[in-house]
Amino acid sequence: MSLQDELREYFVREHPRDAALVVERLDQVPEKLEQLSATSFTRLLEQIDPGLLQSLFLSIDLERQARVLTSASIRTAMLILRSLPEDKLMVTLDHLPSGVRKEYLELLEFPEHTAGSFMDRLLARFRADQTVGEALAELRASKAKRVRSLYVVSDDDLLAGRVDLQDMALAEPDTLMSDLVNEVSEVAELTSTEADLVALFDRSRVDSIPVVDQDFKLLGIVRYGNLFQAAEEAATAGIQRMVGASADERALSTPVFAVKRRLVWLHVNLITAFLAAAVVGLFESTIAQFTALAILLPVVAGQSGNAGSQALAVTMRGLALREISTLQWRAVLSKEVQIGLINGTALALTCGLGVWAWSQSWGLALVIAIAMIVAMIMAGISGALVPMVLSRLGQDPATASSIILTTVTDVTGFLVFLGTATLLSGIL
Repeated sequence: MSLQDELREYFVREHPRDAALVVERLDQVPEKLEQLSATSFTRLLEQIDPGLLQSLFLSIDLERQARVLTSASIRTAMLILRSLPEDKLMVTLDHLPSGVRKEYLELLEFPEHTAGSFMDRLLARFRADQTVGEALAELRASKAKRVRSLYVVSDDDLLAGRVDLQDMALAEPDTLMSDLVNEVSEVAELTSTEADLVALFDRSRVDSIPVVDQDFKLLGIVRYGNLFQAAEEAATAGIQRMVGASADERALSTPVFAVKRRLVWLHVNLITAFLAAAVVGLFESTIAQFTALAILLPVVAGQSGNAGSQALAVTMRGLALREISTLQWRAVLSKEVQIGLINGTALALTCGLGVWAWSQSWGLALVIAIAMIVAMIMAGISGALVPMVLSRLGQDPATASSIILTTVTDVTGFLVFLGTATLLSGIL
């Protein structure tokens, strides 16, 4: 191996996040990545933009693909496998050892964001009848990192309990593991959702939770760090989806990748904008007669849009943290209506006085004051109901809530303002 190859290997192995950032800046898969060891290549894949996983993984030969999938965390392996086309997926799985292939085929049957996607595979099985010395030797051989506790099983692989590594370090080498076992109060199943896991960690206050099957056999371990990283990624992805950007896009993703993800939602926004424009077109004669209405249109739409976004953000956070459920929609709706009424009245007074000082027209001031109150109430209602309705329908509220909300606030704002102006045109 040349000095250049050794330096490349060292950089990727020891600084995988920095290496991933370098790769993400490029427009194509860099050359000579296939010369990396399977360990270094795996570390790179665990840090890379998910949108690049497929192209990078397919750039290496099938033998190295198998080594990468065998050594990668289950979460990374699932991201890779789920990104592959069906034909490539089956070819890749066929080159895996039979035990690993069977494990991944079972995990692929479970939905994303469940315990099966987050858990670490067992590098060793520790038994209750082992001595502490034997268990520590097995732990060293497994080369596991950041371990604070071990889960022990009975002879038939049923979960027997948990042993803290600190207790093992203080115990005599010939002490039986069964003498140090603590009862496990919380366990997860393969189908436990991300929200279920968060609740388990919150109740138990431990660094890891065992994953068991229906017979209580130990399958793997979900560590707090993995779940925290996944929750962080889900939260930031939700922010991107709210504005029509793909959850896979990163700050340094290529322009082509970003355009493919964003253009569809921009067209959806364009359609909704035409809908709002059509509402304005219904009052073309009123606007032609009172040109000041055209100047004040963005004021009503902007304020109602901001108010709706506030209600939307608070409601979505409540749903995400399970502070509320869709069954409490009446309480949330009542709160937002009251907020809309109070804020709308305050803004109506401020805005009405400002419009009167500008136009010297009490009629125009009254029209925008009425429109402001109604628009703010409607914005609060929309911000509360839209994410709840989407959640109740089994859809991701982050994906479409903001687009629906913008459409509703624009249309209702324009309709109320111009409709009120048409009805009260005699005093304008």
